[in-house]
Amino acid sequence: MPLPAVALDHVELVRVAMPLVRPFRTSFGTQTARDVLLVHVRDADGTDGWGECATTAAPVYDADFTDGAALVLADHLVPAVLAAGTARGVDDVRARLAGYRGHHAARAALEAAVWDLQLRAAGRSLADHLGVARDRVPAGVSVGIPTDPDGAADVDALVAQVGGYLEESYLRVKVKIEPGFDLAAVRGLRAAFGSDLRLQVDANTAYSPDDPAHIAVLDELDSTGLEMIEQPFGADRLRSHAEHAARWRTPVCLDESITDRSRATDAVDDGACAIVNIKIGRVGGLTEAIAVHDRCRARSVPVWCGGMLETGIGRGVNVALAGLPGFTLPGDTSASSRYFAEDLTEPFLLEDGHVAIPRTAGASPPPDPGRLAAWTTDRTSLR
Repeated sequence: MPLPAVALDHVELVRVAMPLVRPFRTSFGTQTARDVLLVHVRDADGTDGWGECATTAAPVYDADFTDGAALVLADHLVPAVLAAGTARGVDDVRARLAGYRGHHAARAALEAAVWDLQLRAAGRSLADHLGVARDRVPAGVSVGIPTDPDGAADVDALVAQVGGYLEESYLRVKVKIEPGFDLAAVRGLRAAFGSDLRLQVDANTAYSPDDPAHIAVLDELDSTGLEMIEQPFGADRLRSHAEHAARWRTPVCLDESITDRSRATDAVDDGACAIVNIKIGRVGGLTEAIAVHDRCRARSVPVWCGGMLETGIGRGVNVALAGLPGFTLPGDTSASSRYFAEDLTEPFLLEDGHVAIPRTAGASPPPDPGRLAAWTTDRTSLR
């Protein structure tokens, strides 16, 4: 059923400070808080829509970063949407942004806000609009690289953290790795929890296919019974991924390499990966994420929903997307408490290893007005 047209006439960029419950370290850096960029849209009837920009503070995960996203939204993307008459909905917004290159996370946030606005105007949830049949999705947890008081990576602390997440009933554990913190981490977890632990590792491009020492470590990891090895090499090294995937028994999953439906098709068809991690911000929006899902499902390639430490605004869209039938693996759709002592929205809760799919009108839960007011650090109104 098509969504009703809206008369989009107001866009606001809102910055919110959100401390994390514990530092989150990966191979590209450590986050202790999220400087969240939200896109708030409103139509002529006063209906609101919200989208979250899934960026890091610096361009270290990919080329996008929060200040850059705010600038391109304010100076280019939002004016393009508002300048040529009233935008009527998601399809109209996508058409007006078609001539712009890159800045996927910023585009995705603006698109998500308009999805949310149209769905609220229709009184329909995103899950219902997408035809999602299930009521909940299986949840995994992403565990950063813990450090001791001297700043060194700490396997014992990792084991303790994972033990706590397993007690909370998470169904899959993803551990961040980097050269020097890889084999020992996996061996420590296997010694503590045995072979039944559903374990995968995520390198975030930290290894070089041209370094024999790196390849030797990855070869050893291949023998440890992992669910998958995620993004060992650089985003553009599809050939290297294909060469090593052909001889590893552990499936290769790609994340940073998957930037749109065509890239996903090339990666799968060329043998660079057997599993795809779909992130809405990385591929440029919910519409493109659905297209990636459809391409992978047509090729019988399993997908799962990745996360970028989103608040409930971004998490709501992720959880609804993860309800589509091609999402057959637990995603990074953790409970709100994994990252925040208090979420910006009503919290997402973990029950028996699953998170419920929102069924209220909109793409995601709206922010709590009191928390939004208390945690907002900046607002920019664009008309």
